[in-house]
Amino acid sequence: MAPRTILGTAKIPNDGGELELTQRDNEFSIHLKGLRGELMNSRMHSSELALAELGCAGLKKTEDAKVLVGGMGMGFTLAAALKATSQSAQVVVAELVPEVIEWNKGPLGECAGRPLNDPRTKVALGDVAALFKAQKATYHAVLLDVDNGPEGFTHLDNDSLYSDDSLQAIRQTLFPNGMLAIWSAWSDPKFIKQLKKAHFKVQTQTVRAHKGKGSRHTIYLAKKI
Repeated sequence: MAPRTILGTAKIPNDGGELELTQRDNEFSIHLKGLRGELMNSRMHSSELALAELGCAGLKKTEDAKVLVGGMGMGFTLAAALKATSQSAQVVVAELVPEVIEWNKGPLGECAGRPLNDPRTKVALGDVAALFKAQKATYHAVLLDVDNGPEGFTHLDNDSLYSDDSLQAIRQTLFPNGMLAIWSAWSDPKFIKQLKKAHFKVQTQTVRAHKGKGSRHTIYLAKKI
């Protein structure tokens, strides 16, 4: 087996640790240095695609749809959101770590078909939570793939992204019937209750990491009511 080559490292703000991008043959991996392991792998991205496919369902016919993707990752959710929307749509991708955007401009970008090159894509560097402060209806769909879901571990401030106040702020940035879709490594019944308390109609979908196999992940689908 070919050894992994380190392509880049990046510090996560607020002492969140250090990311490392590696490549082995055509396989890319982003992981946390130390003991906490791999965050994402280019071979296993079916659930990242499902996040956008489920979260943007029906938007293909919506003119000038606006979608927010929280977390660039390896670009799979961004690419799927672009595919799920019309040519008049705009998809904003918010990314906390600038190097992750740069990695996706390099060889890593080939994995998802270089969605950053699509003219409908807009990059917002910084914490995605800052985009919810205006609390003004802006988005038809918000797709969040931040850490492992509602209990983030690479960036401690991510926990507050799913607080009651934050969920209310996100709700205010959605148009009527807008969709909040959240990727999670597991299902949490308490979080479902929290979404309902914030006046969302909630469903969940279990999806596999890789084409019907691999780890089971949860997509929370919370529609504004």
